[in-house]
Amino acid sequence: MSGKIEKSDAEWRQQLTPEQYDVTRRAGTERAFTGKYHDCKIAGMYHCVCCGAPLFSSDTKFDSGTGWPSYFQPVSPGAVTEHEDTSFFMRRVEVVCSKCDAHLGHVFPDGPAPTGQRYCINSASLELKAKDPAD
Repeated sequence: MSGKIEKSDAEWRQQLTPEQYDVTRRAGTERAFTGKYHDCKIAGMYHCVCCGAPLFSSDTKFDSGTGWPSYFQPVSPGAVTEHEDTSFFMRRVEVVCSKCDAHLGHVFPDGPAPTGQRYCINSASLELKAKDPAD
């Protein structure tokens, strides 16, 4: 993908809160039910906290009961990139921002129709831009 954003570790640390840095740059995970968006019902677009790229629409958000914001698909096919993750003695699929490689969370094949996918995403990796009610 062209236009890839790359910054030094020091630049990321300066831009992000300690929790955002741990999640997005070190593939950390926030505790279940603690993220600010896990139960959010506000209409809008969820953007990458690192680079501002649009990632998920509230139209695809659903309550998975897991304690993390969950979506059945990204906003566009190229918004996120998926990689195999074998950490913690598990086989999972990691989801990262296609523009800056920020760790977002994981995707699982147990979501609702129409995709059957559950993108389980850390709130710390997202910034919600609420939809204007006049739209």
